Amino acid sequence: MDSASPRDSDGTALRRATQTIRQLRAQLAQHSATGPVAVVGAGLRLGGGINDLDGYWTALAQGRSLIGGMPPHRRWPFEDEWDRLPTQGSFIDDALDFDPDFFGISPRAAQAIDPQHRMLLEVSWEALAHAGIRPGAARDDVVSVFVGITGRHDYADWARQQADAHWALGNGHSFAAGRIAYTFGFTGPAVAFDSACSSSLVAVHHAAGSLRRGESDIALVGGVNLILSPGSTRMITHTKSLAPDGLCKTFDARANGYVRGEGCAMVVLKRLADAQRDGDRVLGVIHGTAINQDGRSSGFSAPNADAQRRVIEAALVDAGCTPADIGLLEAHGTGTALGDPIEVSAIVAALGSRNGGRALHVGSAKTNLGHLEAASGVVGLLKAILCVRERTVPPVAHFQTLNPRIDLTGTDIRISGGTAQWSAENSGPLAGVSSFGIIGTNAHAIVGPAPEFTAAIPAGGELPRPGWNRITCVPAFLGEAPRATPALR
Repeated sequence: MDSASPRDSDGTALRRATQTIRQLRAQLAQHSATGPVAVVGAGLRLGGGINDLDGYWTALAQGRSLIGGMPPHRRWPFEDEWDRLPTQGSFIDDALDFDPDFFGISPRAAQAIDPQHRMLLEVSWEALAHAGIRPGAARDDVVSVFVGITGRHDYADWARQQADAHWALGNGHSFAAGRIAYTFGFTGPAVAFDSACSSSLVAVHHAAGSLRRGESDIALVGGVNLILSPGSTRMITHTKSLAPDGLCKTFDARANGYVRGEGCAMVVLKRLADAQRDGDRVLGVIHGTAINQDGRSSGFSAPNADAQRRVIEAALVDAGCTPADIGLLEAHGTGTALGDPIEVSAIVAALGSRNGGRALHVGSAKTNLGHLEAASGVVGLLKAILCVRERTVPPVAHFQTLNPRIDLTGTDIRISGGTAQWSAENSGPLAGVSSFGIIGTNAHAIVGPAPEFTAAIPAGGELPRPGWNRITCVPAFLGEAPRATPALR
């Protein structure tokens, strides 16, 4: 007779389960809940033909404005409606082009997929390749996907009355993240965030949390914004928040609104300890993040200075640093008469009382690119990383005279239309990044330089950028779309 009773078997199974739980808890304990997160790769697509970090930095350092008129071929098939609306902005000429075969997507299905989703696929590939990670290759790491995507479903306007099942799978915001995970075989969390203009920095916050909790080993995170039909611009025009002269004049006395912009950026994140262990090239380090909500303010869409102050302070706590450590703040900075003074008052309250009189430089990439809405947070994050790397503060484009409603008396805050060198002697070593949503959801991140001995290139060598066999993918029933002319490329 077997000496082991059913009770003994149950007890053994329970002990094994308990041991497994303890081992898993021990593994999770190895990942600090507030540990730094490394940015090990990046891909981006911006107006003005900018497709990489070097091009982005050159435009920022030169104080260049990437704002212009909508390219003629991008007005199709809504030419008459666009004639009645503002069409200044930063535009991506080939936003409708895509290589469906490369991603194993049929041409018919590709025609129904929102171009924002298609661009996210392309830029995700580029970000992973930049990190030396071969997309789609079998690996043991758990990879998560967090995407900021928002606004009206512009591409749905193209469907008219002929939408089919492909449109259902190609236009919901949730499918933007799910399609990336499906295409590359990623098994970690895949989530799309819509908190209006703060969407992509909110996504960064959750990506960092996923890494810190140990539920992901690698996080692919970013955002996208394309202006695909007049519908969203028409609605924004009714709010009177667009600048009549087509320039975003953040913090300036002439500030009277923002300009819309297109863009997509994705970054690859890993726990810093893992990146160093794996010999990854580290572009920059995220030390802390925070998000909160305005709650009850003077109006549903009105910003709340106290909430903006608190989200900066919460990020400082998460990063384990002080206001004196922040030498640069990449502001939300929309250039609106209401938003700019409120935001600066929050910056003054959170960071204005500094130790040692070291300068705090404040700027906003929106003066160069316009407002990239759902993509603005991650694009601001990349600007901050580049500034930290170069130890240089780019000029605030279009800045001439400080808005008289902004009071910097008694602070070391500096806003300048010129370039400034950023040294450890005159400013703190870290940068903050703010992104605020019109629904009241605020986000802030604190970033610092890469470790001194970071790899020059990703382990295993940087993968080549795919040569896209791209075609213009639009609904077939609309006929052949015009292409960008060589002069517009």
